[in-house]
Amino acid sequence: MSATQQTGKAARRLALALLLLASLSSWSAALAHERTNVMEIKRKGEQTVVQDPEQYFTGKVTIIGQFSREAPSRVTGAIVHFEPGARTAWHTHPLGQTLIVTEGVGWTQVEDEEKLEFHAGDIMLCPADKKHWHGATPHEAMTHVAIQETLDGKNVTWMEKVTDEEYLGAGGAK
Repeated sequence: MSATQQTGKAARRLALALLLLASLSSWSAALAHERTNVMEIKRKGEQTVVQDPEQYFTGKVTIIGQFSREAPSRVTGAIVHFEPGARTAWHTHPLGQTLIVTEGVGWTQVEDEEKLEFHAGDIMLCPADKKHWHGATPHEAMTHVAIQETLDGKNVTWMEKVTDEEYLGAGGAK
């Protein structure tokens, strides 16, 4: 076989490989697009459960079913259960946070503002970039669904823990 024939054969192989690669890439993109356009159910028994993440919470806390949507969506969330006395550390959310309280009674406080009490069925709209905490009361557990959006890949900035004095502080919950 001549050098010209070998070069032609190699060029055809390269063209065929590139065509195959382009086809696989298109097929893969189509599958990915198809996956995002179908209903997805995250079954209760298959959801991740995180117990007592100490660096962000005080007391017994269970986080169930953390999720985040694929771009272009920025939505993330989880179900969070607080045993009596449990609470978050001080934190902020770049785009705010929505808490849908499903069980119990809890407290929340924005820094330098009064502590507020909330109950099952209440919906809390935590303001963007405001330092705050939330959790159960000392004598009753509380569960909420937390929903927030990410900004530049971040949905929360954690800070120092809420002290017992801050949590139980004077002024009571309103």
